[in-house]
Amino acid sequence: MTTGHQHPPEDPAAPIGVIGGSGFYQLLDDAREVKVDTPYGPPSDLLAVGTVAGRQVAFLPRHGRGHALPPHRINYRANLWALRTLGVRQVLAPCAVGSLRRDLPPGALVVPDQLVDRTSGRVQSYFDEGALHVQFADPYCGNGRRAAVAAARARGTEAHDGGTMVVVEGPRFSTRAESQWFAAAGWSIVNMTGHPEAVLARELALCYTPLALVTDVDAGIDAAESVAQEDVFAVFARNIERLREIVITAVELLPEHRDCRCARALDGFHLPFELP
Repeated sequence: MTTGHQHPPEDPAAPIGVIGGSGFYQLLDDAREVKVDTPYGPPSDLLAVGTVAGRQVAFLPRHGRGHALPPHRINYRANLWALRTLGVRQVLAPCAVGSLRRDLPPGALVVPDQLVDRTSGRVQSYFDEGALHVQFADPYCGNGRRAAVAAARARGTEAHDGGTMVVVEGPRFSTRAESQWFAAAGWSIVNMTGHPEAVLARELALCYTPLALVTDVDAGIDAAESVAQEDVFAVFARNIERLREIVITAVELLPEHRDCRCARALDGFHLPFELP
């Protein structure tokens, strides 16, 4: 496999990337838009490069402008490849999640340490040739997680340090039986975009850290409630400024030099393509 034709942007490298929703467009100072071509097609939208807490950051709207792309139609491979093309090596990924635990109410912030994949049909690897298997026992960067937890506490939010995020295909919400199944398994939160985002980051030797904002209690946890899209969006909107401040502080706290296992994820591999 070849990597195809790319047009590396002339902008300075941005070692930190943020993948988020529409509420994060105001994250960057002096933002400039950048078009990045990838061998996997176009990313969700133009990327923006600018300054956050004195550091160069690339921002990518996960769902595109106006939330145009549902979770199962996002080109995850193009998104992560585009970020690495811009020089990104550490990724912060704020996202909305449903709670599977009564002690995680709407508005709670979770920095999970484990992931369960319940998606189906998504392309979830760059390795289309050869027997290449990345280590994924711990799907998230330890340094990134520590920075995220410390950032939340510095901003006056008690982040829940750890927990399992189960990722479902979507775009529908879970049935009550599914929610009860996930909760009985001991999982903490449910989401639609965290996979294959995390594993693709690992296959590019990127650090990846989710910051999960609870927007609702999933349907099977409380028999009197069910999840509605307008409620999810409303809770996220009420908390977006707080989450944005936490992301800004996390950017500031991320280490300048990587000494984690993520950075060495491809050591000894003979890749079927050239990394950007």
